[in-house]
Amino acid sequence: TEDRLSQQFAFLTEADKLKSVLRANRLCDGSRRENSGEHSWHIALYALVLAEHAPEGVNINRVIKMLLLHDLVEIDAGDAPIFGDHDIAAMQADEANAANRLFGLLPSDQNQTLRALWDEFEAAQTPDAVFAKSLDRFQPPNQNLMADGGSWRSFNVAFHTIEARVGSKINHGARGLWQWLAPKINSWFAAQG
Repeated sequence: TEDRLSQQFAFLTEADKLKSVLRANRLCDGSRRENSGEHSWHIALYALVLAEHAPEGVNINRVIKMLLLHDLVEIDAGDAPIFGDHDIAAMQADEANAANRLFGLLPSDQNQTLRALWDEFEAAQTPDAVFAKSLDRFQPPNQNLMADGGSWRSFNVAFHTIEARVGSKINHGARGLWQWLAPKINSWFAAQG
């Protein structure tokens, strides 16, 4: 029991480092960039609050677990902004190595269970993972709207880029959320002239 608890605590202590990984997105008030720990908490809360918008059969408790875990790999691999330019294959390899190390800190049974949830999220093939991925894409544009463009300004993106890289993922797992959000984004861009 003591060894198990030591392993669990080692994982939890390491997970605290996620609070030091800065993301491209700004907080809703625009005051500073958010960190990945804040992002993970916030989209888990999105899942809890927006559960009624999930397709039938989605297990929201599994979605929340995936969202709490999904960005832990950024402790080692760093954040890869959606509008950034990176080598996707290298990023995926870095993230897989990070997952091996981080989940490997846990006792074997928890390592397997939590790693399986992370892998499921990454594959985005199950209804739970597809909805989780949709929420992961839904939160940042809402924050960008509240922060008067936020990272859209930093990356000089246009509506069509957001629609392709973000909207398609939201629409895939949560059509109603994209239908609600798209006109708001479009209006923001129209107001920029």
